[in-house]
Amino acid sequence: MFKRDSVTYSIDWLVLLLYFTLVIMGWFNIYGASYDLDHEGSMFNFDFRAGKQFVWIITAFVIGGVILLLDYRFFNYFAYYIYALTILLLIVTIFIAPEIKGSRSWLVMGPISIQPAELAKVSTALVIAKWMSRYNFKMKALRDFIPLIFFILLPFGLIVLQKEIGSALVFTTFLLVLYREGMKGEILLMLSLFIVLFIVVLKYSATPITNAEGTWGLVLAMGIVLISQFVYAYFVNHHKKESWILAGGVTLLSLISIVLNKWVTVNFDYVAIAITAATALYWLIIELIKRYKKYLFPAFMTLVAIGFCFTSDQIFNRVLEPHQQVRIKILLNMEDDLMGAGYNVNQSKIAIGSGGFWGKGFLNGTQTKLKYVPEQDTDFIFCTIGEEHGFVGSVLVLILYWWLLMRILSMAERQKEAFHRIYAYGVASLLFFHVMINVGMVLGVMPVIGIPLPFFSYGGSSLWSFTILLFILLRLDASRLERR
Repeated sequence: MFKRDSVTYSIDWLVLLLYFTLVIMGWFNIYGASYDLDHEGSMFNFDFRAGKQFVWIITAFVIGGVILLLDYRFFNYFAYYIYALTILLLIVTIFIAPEIKGSRSWLVMGPISIQPAELAKVSTALVIAKWMSRYNFKMKALRDFIPLIFFILLPFGLIVLQKEIGSALVFTTFLLVLYREGMKGEILLMLSLFIVLFIVVLKYSATPITNAEGTWGLVLAMGIVLISQFVYAYFVNHHKKESWILAGGVTLLSLISIVLNKWVTVNFDYVAIAITAATALYWLIIELIKRYKKYLFPAFMTLVAIGFCFTSDQIFNRVLEPHQQVRIKILLNMEDDLMGAGYNVNQSKIAIGSGGFWGKGFLNGTQTKLKYVPEQDTDFIFCTIGEEHGFVGSVLVLILYWWLLMRILSMAERQKEAFHRIYAYGVASLLFFHVMINVGMVLGVMPVIGIPLPFFSYGGSSLWSFTILLFILLRLDASRLERR
């Protein structure tokens, strides 16, 4: 019998079982994805990826075991030091890492390659939990909120300098943790709005308006901003009078410009920007006269959105790498390059589709065995699942991820200490983001940004990082039943 105050008694065995199940399933699928018809090898052959992954799995199990043996207070006490160490590793990586596929993100030590960006996810989750669990922490206080954003943006920026945009974007998922802990929903609304504006401006900026000057990109983008203002005022703040005045004024000015275009050429880009800018002034006047103390946000958001729309093209052309630009254009149907940048996604969809309902069977996939899908045992391993195990196998894997995610959220809610709860939400956010983006890009509904599928994709850095994330959570959760 286990002692009631021991880790073995209080550990969440369901999470541990789900972890082992996903890891073993991932190992088998790596073997299936890397299986060579001409050079058949054992799953334990270290000359093949499945054999190398077995080593990573064993080391991950050892790391997990060591974490469970540590005092749970260790992670709280040393959170800042762990974060500083990973930041130092990220800085060093920029200067000494060899260039691999256009990025400098791997530290090579003999036969071992480590990606510090993966370990930075762990340290960032810890430092956010540490900072937010401070005595008298207030999300609305700038002295508390600004350092919190800095903790997220620092690794984000350093990873961007390594030219790993996909890995950097993972850190934006920590905003979900901040939202859960009291951050205003307006910030997430603004972020979502800017993503939509970026897509609209990019896709339609070259589409001219018939019989007039201007493009549909800016006109549609400004229209989305105006609709967002109406929804915020009418449905969120329930100020119906002000909302209808806004809608009526915008409609009237739009009709006047359309009528004028019958006799005088009107540039609808300028009209859309002028009307939208005028609404920002309208909300400022409402704020000053009625003192609602709620309309500085839409006024500020509107002005920032206008500036963002003007700089979207510059962001796209100067921040993103050429291959990333092409991938986004293909996703938005702006380009059709099935033999170039769109090859991976096209072959992945063919592989998944060929699996049908039940799949072709283990090691019987044709697309994967003939190596039609690049990166099929790393970023695109989900296509191997779809081809060999079909719709049933794919859904089973997603159910396991969903079950693990729900269990982590349940663990978060039962924590007695703020540090433990916040950290648990960080783990849940990272898992959700990785699964959603990876499966989405393999299915062709998300841009290909090169992030692994947790516990399935080949590689030690990803497996280690998610193992450390999960086992720290298990250790923190187990402490709630230990004798204090």
